[in-house]
Amino acid sequence: MRPVHITDTTLRDAHQSLWATRMHLADMLPILPKMDSVGYWSLEVWGGATFDAALRFLDENPWDRLRIIKQHAPKTPLQMLLRGQNLVGYRHYSDDIVRRFVHASKRNGIDIFRIFDALNDIRNVQVSAEAVKECGGHFEGAISYTVSPVHTLDSYLEYAQELKDIGADTICIKDMAGMLTPFRTAKMVSALKNEIGLPVHVHCHYIGGMAPMNYLKGVEAGADIIDTAVVALAFGNSQPAVEMIVAALKESEYDSGLDLDLLFEIAEYWEGVREAKKLKRGVTSLMHMEVFSHQVPGGMLSNLVSQLELQNAKDRLPDVLKEIPKVRAEVGYPPLVTPMSQIVGTQAVINVLTGKRWAVVPQEMKDYLRGYYGMAPGPLDQEIVTKVLGKEVPLGPDVRPGSLVTTTYEEMAEEIGDLAHSEEDVLMYALFPNEARIYLEKHKEGAERAVFLMGEEANTVREADSVDVNQIKELVKLLESSDVSEIIIEEGDSKVIVRKGGAAPAATAAAAAPAPAPAAACAPVEAASAAVSGDRPANWKTVVAPMVGTIYHAGSPGATPFVEVGATVAEGQTLCILEAMKLMNEITAEEAGVIREISVDNAQAVEYGTVLFYYEPTA
Repeated sequence: MRPVHITDTTLRDAHQSLWATRMHLADMLPILPKMDSVGYWSLEVWGGATFDAALRFLDENPWDRLRIIKQHAPKTPLQMLLRGQNLVGYRHYSDDIVRRFVHASKRNGIDIFRIFDALNDIRNVQVSAEAVKECGGHFEGAISYTVSPVHTLDSYLEYAQELKDIGADTICIKDMAGMLTPFRTAKMVSALKNEIGLPVHVHCHYIGGMAPMNYLKGVEAGADIIDTAVVALAFGNSQPAVEMIVAALKESEYDSGLDLDLLFEIAEYWEGVREAKKLKRGVTSLMHMEVFSHQVPGGMLSNLVSQLELQNAKDRLPDVLKEIPKVRAEVGYPPLVTPMSQIVGTQAVINVLTGKRWAVVPQEMKDYLRGYYGMAPGPLDQEIVTKVLGKEVPLGPDVRPGSLVTTTYEEMAEEIGDLAHSEEDVLMYALFPNEARIYLEKHKEGAERAVFLMGEEANTVREADSVDVNQIKELVKLLESSDVSEIIIEEGDSKVIVRKGGAAPAATAAAAAPAPAPAAACAPVEAASAAVSGDRPANWKTVVAPMVGTIYHAGSPGATPFVEVGATVAEGQTLCILEAMKLMNEITAEEAGVIREISVDNAQAVEYGTVLFYYEPTA
């Protein structure tokens, strides 16, 4: 017998892939003890987008979340996804912050660290891997799998050997785009087992439907561990259903030994959560199946649709899907995984919406071309590099990008000051300054977290700034002796939900929907109101917003504006920053001229086509 081990992704990747990372801790707690008793190899519960989503949308402290999950699932190793030098963010952090974050994660409950780099650049993994080994964690080195002319079996084996050389305990094939096929899986697993010799963990997203077949062929070839999710959060952009995989392997030498009856009991709970909150199932559409053509991961596809809806350009999705492979080839075939999926996808959207390829380039794409994210897997299109960077020389292979970030923990602690009460608070601020400051301000001294237990199960985890906690405890006693199943207490901005043990969390609009975006400094300027009026000279020309976003005249608050009225500008000179689609995009002058009028305020939200500047050409 060679039983396969199973990791459950329900509490991290599954809801990140299907529910936009909106699962509350209160949704998890009633069922955690049963999930802990299944016998999984690990529960993936943290990392990826769950850290910042907890702050941005759920009003939950990610560190509290991890600690409480550990308390309620003490037997099963807890696993997180770590983006190498990016940690759980979207840019590189300093070595000091990386080491402290890893140690704090281990201290608060993480046992297994799945570490990947979007470019498979070992330099971006090294520091976090060293930190995992220092604190006694399990280092799972992940290969970001993709298909391109420069990604071969040999290149993957070379990277796996590098991961082994820096201490990997297991190797994960991370098929985030659902691009693996059954026979490629068997070939890759067999080669890794024979030539690298470490246990192999296969992680597949369902997307195009290949994942279950990949798992079967992978297990036959020697894979030791596979990733699944509970059926209510499986399929589509998520992983295959655990119930299906366990049943498929029954009575074989790979039988996982997991109890199907217990798994179905757990599945019924999650189905109740899904139905109560009116959340979608994972499904595979024609567009998902076309991943084998356009190679866009399901999560990235959902993000593209959201971006285009925001721009009132959803009908341009087919054009964007055609543009993505072009952009990807021009920038060296990076795997389309965070943050490269966002960077490549957004550049493709901008190219399509503006109608001028590479005319507007986000700061993040510029930094990638500079080498700040790591070494591109393949050759860059030098015409594009020159167009974007001019004479600037990108980093060479002898410079580790992470070494250029020098921010220290002490500097971050000084910045956040008395709002931080622990090392975890400071690290939260170091990673997401704006979101952490807002959260810590809201929950500063006097705010008390309410965690109520009935029997062995937690029934609510909400923030209570002004609600009387003793009063709530009395209500808990009342609930136990009554037919009432739930009490909601609201006072000011605070809200606490108290439920009887075992009840599926009730649906509330606040729980099911994303938090509203912060209001813009001013109301959006509509394009229609910005038409050239007849009293302006006929030779004046306009610079218009190429997409919906927020305009900034200066790079940072209080800084000198890029241009002022009367300034003479050269072709290609930066005029302003347009924040759109989570990236900062420089708007540049198409020709030399004199700025005659600035038409929008700083931090102004604008629509597509809004006039930003009037200028008089000097040529």
